[in-house]
Amino acid sequence: MNAAFTSTGIVGTGAMGRGIAQIAAQSGSTVYLFDTKPGAVDAARTHLHGQWQRLADKGRIDAAQVPVLLGRLVPAASLRDLAACELVVEAIAERLDAKRELLLELESIVAPGAVLASNTSSLSITALAAPLTHPQRVAGFHFFNPVPLMKVVEVVAGLRTEAAVCARLAQYARAMGHTPVMAQDTPGFIVNHAGRGFGTEALRIVSEGVADFATVDRILRDQAGFKLGPFELMDLTALDVTHPAMESIYRQYYEEPRFRPSPITAQRLAAGLLGRKTGEGFYRYVDGAAQVPAEPPAPRPASLPPVWVSPRAARRAELYQLLKNLGAAIETGAAPSAGALILVAPLGFDVTTVAVVERLDPTRTVGIDMLIDDAATRRRVLATNPATREDMRDAAHALFASDGKAVSVVRDSGGFVTQRVVATIVNIAADICQQRICSPQDLETAVTLGLGYPLGPLAMGDRWGPTNILEVLFNMQTVYGDARYRPSPWLRRRGAIGLSLTHEEP
Repeated sequence: MNAAFTSTGIVGTGAMGRGIAQIAAQSGSTVYLFDTKPGAVDAARTHLHGQWQRLADKGRIDAAQVPVLLGRLVPAASLRDLAACELVVEAIAERLDAKRELLLELESIVAPGAVLASNTSSLSITALAAPLTHPQRVAGFHFFNPVPLMKVVEVVAGLRTEAAVCARLAQYARAMGHTPVMAQDTPGFIVNHAGRGFGTEALRIVSEGVADFATVDRILRDQAGFKLGPFELMDLTALDVTHPAMESIYRQYYEEPRFRPSPITAQRLAAGLLGRKTGEGFYRYVDGAAQVPAEPPAPRPASLPPVWVSPRAARRAELYQLLKNLGAAIETGAAPSAGALILVAPLGFDVTTVAVVERLDPTRTVGIDMLIDDAATRRRVLATNPATREDMRDAAHALFASDGKAVSVVRDSGGFVTQRVVATIVNIAADICQQRICSPQDLETAVTLGLGYPLGPLAMGDRWGPTNILEVLFNMQTVYGDARYRPSPWLRRRGAIGLSLTHEEP
């Protein structure tokens, strides 16, 4: 096989097909466009001409390149016009029967050495290729929308795909200016699989009444560094895309608890509250801007009680220093005085459990999330338990907001918000590596480029401590009794012996 594809066929001229055609032409390939919808190919060429003209107007490409690029887009009147293509990529609707039928027809048209690729995001490459006489030349070539801007592509091997086919597609992706990541044929491949934890765990938090949509979004942006909160993201991608993806991966993994969808999204999908494109989702949109409820101001009590910190608090020394910086009156006795605010900082446990186990007065006990170093965050998160007195809640809120840093107060939850979402993300990523779906390096690349996380999920685990993440999961499993939080063997073993989560066994 040659190292490059000089002629590429694209079947389907929707947003994905157009995007692939754009970067294929820019790489130097002649691109044959075919669509069964009348006028679709001409519309696609017009659209891409406009794209290139805008790039030229902005000085990003030479104006002389525009007609050259347009000349590389060749309309195909029928599939038979793709006979000479070295690669054909199908980008039609996500239906197994339709894609199989198309691939079977293409196999009878193209040369024996041609590669057939699917841009599917959710269907099995093995299943797509199974009816073909030569399934070894079929692979997944999954781009993300918008293709020119999302610089990652998943190259997916079915059970019978030749390694050389994937190697060639990876080289072609690099020629297009994209970064290829190699994946085995499993539900969701890498990016859609790794992305399951962010939204589904946030939905569980809301479903438990821990916090509302806007509060969860604020916490995960300001405390953990995500560019968008999970509900902002679901509004952007739209629930008619997001919820079916949740259900599909859950079903394909035979109801694996880690991927369990939420009735919240099913109900909102049924109501047509899809997100930005319908003007209302988790937020209401006016002129494209989300209408976000204002945060309540911090309370201003007349005086603050002394503070006693649990000896089992996470980052206890840092918490003491923070309290000193805030000017708190700190108690250092073996037990709190009768009027003290009691602070606990658990990993994975809820405030109620800690108060009971440590025999603390629950009416004066408030939790603070100390998984992440306070200096590295823009928001502090406190949690009450069902018995916490209002005056103690307000005192804690006022104290931790006294230096101007934002504070969110949530109801009791094993793992607060950030701990449980981050731990879920890290755990799913660790299990992707355990299953050998991809290498740890390709996982990190795929997630940072494909999902825009502030760090790859394994790097998140390393930054905040594999042993801490492990403790969060073990304790959440105790609190909730849910197999959803069982730690992956990859995480459990590396956390137990102090190895980086990116460490791959020889």
